[in-house]
Amino acid sequence: MEDKVIHKLHLRDLLKDRTRSDQLFVEHDGVYLDYSRQQITVETIDLLSSLATRQNLRAKINAMFEGEKINFTEDRAVLHTALRAKKDQIGTVFSDGEDVVKQVHEMLDHIKYFTEGVRSGEIRGYTGKHLRNIISVGIGGSYLGPEFLHEVLKTEPEGVNSSLGYSLRFLSNVDPVDVERTCSELDPEETLIVIVSKTFTTAETMLNARTMRQWLWDFMGDDPEVVRKHMVACSSVSSTNLVVDFGINTEENFFRFWDWVGGRYSLCSSVGAVPISLMYGFDVFQKFLDVSDKIAI
Repeated sequence: MEDKVIHKLHLRDLLKDRTRSDQLFVEHDGVYLDYSRQQITVETIDLLSSLATRQNLRAKINAMFEGEKINFTEDRAVLHTALRAKKDQIGTVFSDGEDVVKQVHEMLDHIKYFTEGVRSGEIRGYTGKHLRNIISVGIGGSYLGPEFLHEVLKTEPEGVNSSLGYSLRFLSNVDPVDVERTCSELDPEETLIVIVSKTFTTAETMLNARTMRQWLWDFMGDDPEVVRKHMVACSSVSSTNLVVDFGINTEENFFRFWDWVGGRYSLCSSVGAVPISLMYGFDVFQKFLDVSDKIAI
């Protein structure tokens, strides 16, 4: 019945109702969410809330937070929420017997150490130059989230100040013209390539990864150390052998994430943490995690 009523209402007319518009927004911790510009009424929200109660939605949300395998098709947990959990939550969320919050913070510590080392100049390229240019190679969820966050931070005052002297570019298209544009005016000796692929087999990503590897070789030679110094991987633990075969240093430059991280929710994992922390500093990325956790709660 509600559907039939809604289709007869024009958004232009709905917005004229001040009482309705004033009720269709939520504010939390400085974030203002306005959904008055949707073709809905206050009664629509009441009906949706009633439906959520009947379907036991809150219990299902809790099951997700607690690590139950709610992804029935792949028999996996859905724990992107754990990616921004605080350290004091270690020991509270498990998947297949593993303390996932502990795993997350071990990886975050690794990312912080590496990215701060690059930015300070302690970790340098093959020829000893400071690594100032970052190219993140990925597709879909391995690229969109980090690029969106980059778009926000590059005009935000703290982001502007923290990124001085650095550049971040994203490569997802396999078109040679796009590759050329991405590499244009960059010094390979000052460039770090981040390969983002959960399986490390994604066709488009791996084609671009090989192209970028050749780009580095063309300028610095094919010494294995060139790849070990200029390429890092963000991928799942199950892809370790493929990362090794590619030539990447898995002891220091392999930033894993887990099967319970879905691609479209991977921004808070190493997928976003590595390129964003290299560009803006780990502290800026940590602030993003903190805000994400508050919104989730």
